[in-house]
Amino acid sequence: MMRPLSVPALAGILLSGALASTPFSAFALSELTTDDGAATAGPIAPPNGAATEPVVSDDASPPSELPPLDDSQAPAPTGEPGPVETAPLPPPSAPGDDGPDASEAPTPSNDPVPDASAPIPAPEASETPLIEAPVAEGQELPVETPPLGGDAVAEPAPEIAPPPPVSHDISALPEPVARMRQLILEAARSGDVERLRPLLGMGEGQTTLSLGGVDGDVIAFLKEVSGDEEGQEILAILSEVLEAGYVHFDEGEKTELYVWPYFFGRSLETLTPEQKVELFRIVTAGDYADMLQIGAYVFYRVGITPDGEWAFFVAGD
Repeated sequence: MMRPLSVPALAGILLSGALASTPFSAFALSELTTDDGAATAGPIAPPNGAATEPVVSDDASPPSELPPLDDSQAPAPTGEPGPVETAPLPPPSAPGDDGPDASEAPTPSNDPVPDASAPIPAPEASETPLIEAPVAEGQELPVETPPLGGDAVAEPAPEIAPPPPVSHDISALPEPVARMRQLILEAARSGDVERLRPLLGMGEGQTTLSLGGVDGDVIAFLKEVSGDEEGQEILAILSEVLEAGYVHFDEGEKTELYVWPYFFGRSLETLTPEQKVELFRIVTAGDYADMLQIGAYVFYRVGITPDGEWAFFVAGD
């Protein structure tokens, strides 16, 4: 049985009507009488089975207050960067390695993030230190020569001695040398090759007639290298050589020599026209062309020591 509404109940109905117009609830309140006669407020059932879900307006404003976040998820204060966890970089791949398996997910690291402002330590040297050999007492250490360039000073090139001067002055020869030259010329002009035997010497002091040495009789060898059987051609060559100019080698040394013709001590490419005429008295133009390719005079020459010994009469390079 319904009873008349009291003031509190009427206030509840008015309040429920105000709440019904807000977007937060679709339920109304009514006063219900319990068995003991007390009035209570309760929701009014929607009419005709209407939906009981709450209706939310499109222009509803979000609540002014949000629930507090967990301390671990709270945003960092403005102006101060928060801690950032950086996953460790994978190790460099070895040559031929296709890299880590994509199916293996990297395991998060709990190591602290390195400070970017900290200095980077220098890498350790991987080279094996050199072990210096002990230096004996009194031993001098080798001196390293700096490479050329910059302030380095290049060592001067060794000086090349100029060629000995050419001379035709027989009176300038030492007496032993002039005497031996005259004896050889007289034997050669005689046409008798045997007259050279006493001048050629014997034993260790024997005149060199071939760069490869002579086996057997020296006069027989001269006849063999001559264009004729009697050796007159070789005698003619010998006289022509001694009548040309000469050069003086190694003055004051143990190897001092007077050599005919002077072409032996000169560059054939620098000969003057007059000198070429003198050369062609001894060799042909074909021989001269061959010598230019060789780069030296390689025909017969005569050498006499300062004490008058006949040192050699040879041809060849």
